[in-house]
Amino acid sequence: MNYTLALCQFATSFDREVSRAKAADFVSRAAANGATVVSLPEMWNCPYENKYFREYAEPADGGTVAFMSALARDCGVYLIGGSIPELAGGKLYNTCFIFGKDGALIGKFSKMHMFDVAIEGGVTFKESATLTPGRSLTVVDTDFGGIGVAICYDLRFPEMFRAMADAGAHVVVAPASFSLATGEAHWDIIMKARAVDEQIYVAACSPARDPAAPYQAFGHSCIADPWGRFIAYAGTDETIVSGVIDLDYMEKVRRQIPVRNQRTRD
Repeated sequence: MNYTLALCQFATSFDREVSRAKAADFVSRAAANGATVVSLPEMWNCPYENKYFREYAEPADGGTVAFMSALARDCGVYLIGGSIPELAGGKLYNTCFIFGKDGALIGKFSKMHMFDVAIEGGVTFKESATLTPGRSLTVVDTDFGGIGVAICYDLRFPEMFRAMADAGAHVVVAPASFSLATGEAHWDIIMKARAVDEQIYVAACSPARDPAAPYQAFGHSCIADPWGRFIAYAGTDETIVSGVIDLDYMEKVRRQIPVRNQRTRD
């Protein structure tokens, strides 16, 4: 069994309506080109900066979630809704909403690990100053099997990917806005490592790089296969990249190197 996964890499805007129009354009084009599962980037409707998160935050029953639901339904795709700042119970979360082909909400995931870093000569950021970490893993059921969701900094925590793979995820899709410094150093390594660790597909969907934005995203949206090879890889500009998720190939890799059966669990 196989299907096409597309990653929509576009620059975010200060204007919500501009961001929605861009998301609709990219998702509809991805669907027209044969994608069955489509992902948006991290914080696609909000400038990636602590001071903007509350200003752009919306509840789960807000306009952006309704927009994504209609977009999934109209395009007939499973939509991994990137992430948006979600307001719930007075707290802010970095949340991904996931929709079925009929537009129904089939899952949501809030980023578990906060991007609190101070990179010498690079970025200093403290997400926990405004955002609250999520507490639950998410693997959604689809026509193709389980799809796991992570967000950006979560990619650095392999035990999270093991738990999703053990829960039946054959691919983990991660909306992710790595910084220039961390992306240059670790992006390729992390994507391949998480894929090889669990013999799954790992896809990361970044915003495009925008020199005028307050935060510079690394770009390079990509899909790594269970053998650790990139089957899709973007540059830094706005684009759509896609790859075939081949479940038969995944099982072939697992038969050749059966680490999931050989694991010592004590």
